[in-house]
Amino acid sequence: MKTSISSSPGAAVAHLDPRTWAIVNRQHVRKILGEFAHELLITPDLEGTVEGWGHYRLATDQPNVEYRFRARILQLDHWHIDGESIEKFVDGARTPLDSLALILELHTTLGINPAMLPTYMEEITSTLYGAAYKYETQRLTAVELTRASFQEVETSMTEGHPSFVANNGRIGFDALDYRAYAPEAASPVSLIWIAVHESRAAFASIDGLTYGDLIREELGDTVLDSFHGILRGKGLNPESYLFMPVHPWQWFNKLASIFAPDIAAQRLVYLGSSEDRYFAQQSIRTFFNTTNPQKRYVKTSLSILNMGFMRGLSPYYMGGTPAINQWVHETIGKDAYLRENGFSILREVATVGYRNTYYEAAIPGDSPYKKMLAALWRESPIPQLTEGQRLMTMASLLHRDREGGSVLMELIASSGVGADTWLRSYLKAYLSPLLHCFYAYDMVFMPHGENLILVLQNNVPVRALMKDVAEEVAVMNKNAVLPEKVKRLAVSVPEELKILSIFTDVFDCIFRYVGHVLVEHGVPEERFWKLVAECVHDYRRSRPDLGEKFDRYDLFAPEFTRSCLNRLQLGNNQQMIDLADPAKNLKFAGTLKNPIAAFKA
Repeated sequence: MKTSISSSPGAAVAHLDPRTWAIVNRQHVRKILGEFAHELLITPDLEGTVEGWGHYRLATDQPNVEYRFRARILQLDHWHIDGESIEKFVDGARTPLDSLALILELHTTLGINPAMLPTYMEEITSTLYGAAYKYETQRLTAVELTRASFQEVETSMTEGHPSFVANNGRIGFDALDYRAYAPEAASPVSLIWIAVHESRAAFASIDGLTYGDLIREELGDTVLDSFHGILRGKGLNPESYLFMPVHPWQWFNKLASIFAPDIAAQRLVYLGSSEDRYFAQQSIRTFFNTTNPQKRYVKTSLSILNMGFMRGLSPYYMGGTPAINQWVHETIGKDAYLRENGFSILREVATVGYRNTYYEAAIPGDSPYKKMLAALWRESPIPQLTEGQRLMTMASLLHRDREGGSVLMELIASSGVGADTWLRSYLKAYLSPLLHCFYAYDMVFMPHGENLILVLQNNVPVRALMKDVAEEVAVMNKNAVLPEKVKRLAVSVPEELKILSIFTDVFDCIFRYVGHVLVEHGVPEERFWKLVAECVHDYRRSRPDLGEKFDRYDLFAPEFTRSCLNRLQLGNNQQMIDLADPAKNLKFAGTLKNPIAAFKA
């Protein structure tokens, strides 16, 4: 792919035609207006109501520029904006919509640090570039996606995280890298393998999985023997090295130069490329083995800036990752409620991390420079399927094809069970286990669409698989008794913020958009939220022993704190939060009315 584009440079921008650019800018302006209004960053003025739609005017920081549109405000202050109604006026004259111009017209109101504004604008531009590519190359309709394979769905997604305005920055990728490594490009990738000396490297794994077993299973005897031969040919002892995969981009852009001293000293040795081919996943630095889907995912360090973080992997965190996954897996496996529900995690079973001692000495604290070389292996979901089951990323429930077709609604239609039955099954698979983990164990995940895989039977969700566990699971009890290698999970969170792990991460960041899709297709939002309330009531009835905890963390409270993700990114688009203390830098703006409060009785 990179070769074909580099020989024809115009191909890198072939998707950037005026019509497509206008379409994706309109869609993105709609998202900016909706999400920034939701977070109270902007306050459009209501000028009248016609047939249930409010007609709004938004003034900007520039007195001669304003926007007009019509919208309905749904539960959770969700702005359902009619995209075709959006108009921009400059000195009273209608002007084409332009996302970057809108950011500039609002940047004082948004409070963006002038030093960060160009980088944020670059993230917006990259997001639009990707949106145009996805629009032009979208291969499958919503109906076809309900019958598609797991990886066909994964590589067809267009939206990413729905709350973030700048959600596909990928700063560091050039146009060739985009076609080679972006998930929507669906280009098969061979990973690069290197040998790292045991004096700087460390391997960790779950119980019962040895380094030798892992590497033999991943590489096979023939490749493994050839890698040993390369080391021996250089006069090196293979027993003194660990083998690890690296992202090709990382090798060419970071490792070959920044790790040059280690390469020259033969502490780091290039071995070759994988025979297996992989597809990049939505999470960008994770790869699914398409040659042998039964094999494990591979997740690698990738030093690009994407949605508020440099996407490295810490070799220090890697040391505890398998132990954390093992503990979470065992905790879930011992629990009768979760076993019956079918909820499970895809374990990160092994890791290799390599330390760069120069940067360790230079930088006392945390830094992307210390996260450039690590990898982990995660279980594939394929072996967990039974007859007649298939997989879809939960992000697909919010996906619309280029004609506006909804995967969620097509799944419901194709299942033949009706919306209520389908949604009840989805809520039981997704929400119920999250409630149980929270109330029974103080354990919370980051359960957004890209982190959760739905197992479907006849296109009905029957259970959920959580992934990306070690960096994002937490036990919100500083005094929790945990094994030594798992103790970092215990975090101190103010009492009033704990319940936001459900209210924000599930209600506001997932269900708010599910409700929008349903409303667009004629399903009243009250009907959906009533089903959510029923799911909570069902769980509560199943655990009368947790009554005190239900009262303390009341999911039927009249309102809850509004936590704002774009405010986080606007405040620091290099590192939105400290993963070691995620509650420390959350940003809030008032409260949201709880849409299930009316169903408390």
